[in-house]
Amino acid sequence: MLDMTHFPKATKYWHQGKIHDWSEIIVHPMAHGLHYGTIVFEGIRAYPTAKGPAIFRLPEHNERFFYSAGVARMVPPYDAAQVTAAIKQTVRENKLDSCYIRPLFYYAYGNMGLVPKACPVELLVAAWEWKAYLGEKADAGTSVYILPQRRIHRSQVDMKAKLGGMYVLSTIGGMEARAEGCDEAVFLNLEGRVAEGPGQNIFVVKNGIVKTNDRSESILEGITRTSILEAAADMGMKTAVGPIAKEEFLGADEAFFTGTAVEVIPITKITDASDPKAGKKVSPVSMGKTGPLTAALRARFFEIVTGKVPRFEKWLTYVND
Repeated sequence: MLDMTHFPKATKYWHQGKIHDWSEIIVHPMAHGLHYGTIVFEGIRAYPTAKGPAIFRLPEHNERFFYSAGVARMVPPYDAAQVTAAIKQTVRENKLDSCYIRPLFYYAYGNMGLVPKACPVELLVAAWEWKAYLGEKADAGTSVYILPQRRIHRSQVDMKAKLGGMYVLSTIGGMEARAEGCDEAVFLNLEGRVAEGPGQNIFVVKNGIVKTNDRSESILEGITRTSILEAAADMGMKTAVGPIAKEEFLGADEAFFTGTAVEVIPITKITDASDPKAGKKVSPVSMGKTGPLTAALRARFFEIVTGKVPRFEKWLTYVND
């Protein structure tokens, strides 16, 4: 019997055109992706609306999913319409109104050389109820740890792709931050500027301007990030996209994370450990509380994803259409 603590309400998953019981194990232990991280994935959320569960920005997630597959030299066994249908079916089969959705292309069983010349690409889709990524910290604010390790550089890999193997760096960084008593990690890039969290984009607010960085700073330009930029402008806020110096982050009036898993979460304390020779320095953000623009954007985001803002309904794909 599988422990379901971290996968509440998950009863079924989709694999290669069939629905399987959650407890059924089908991936071979010698699957290429298991050994080398040769997988690509998306993190997607569905939210409850008056018209039933709605998936947030599914076409954009699908577009990136197939882009990532191309970067990994994969030939997907399904097209975008079929992946959309599989995602909707998985949400329905699990009877979920609100959930996190994980589609995954991976090189399966075939050969064990680094080049997966005999490994077919397979598709897996799972969905489960996943509420606030950091629990009560989602409202109260998070403490972050600026790591001494730098983010992988955009010159080394296509940062537009969500490649599974790259995320081992995020896992290690996230564990280090938690070992230091913080809620989450922050990476600087090789240039010494702010890059992103292990799986989140970063915004800062200074003098009323809501700012984030772009791909040139060695980040994945997240779909939630893009949505928040548009929502902020729609609310009459001034926005900017450009490099974020470490000092700018430490001196921000407000700061917050965005991402599918974290949604919109305030950052209220920063521990700077980026220079081991200089020791660690702790800086509060917004006097240790959620700032007003962060709070407004967080509230607006949840109005949008639950279908309460008609002009942003274009971003919703209804599961029961």
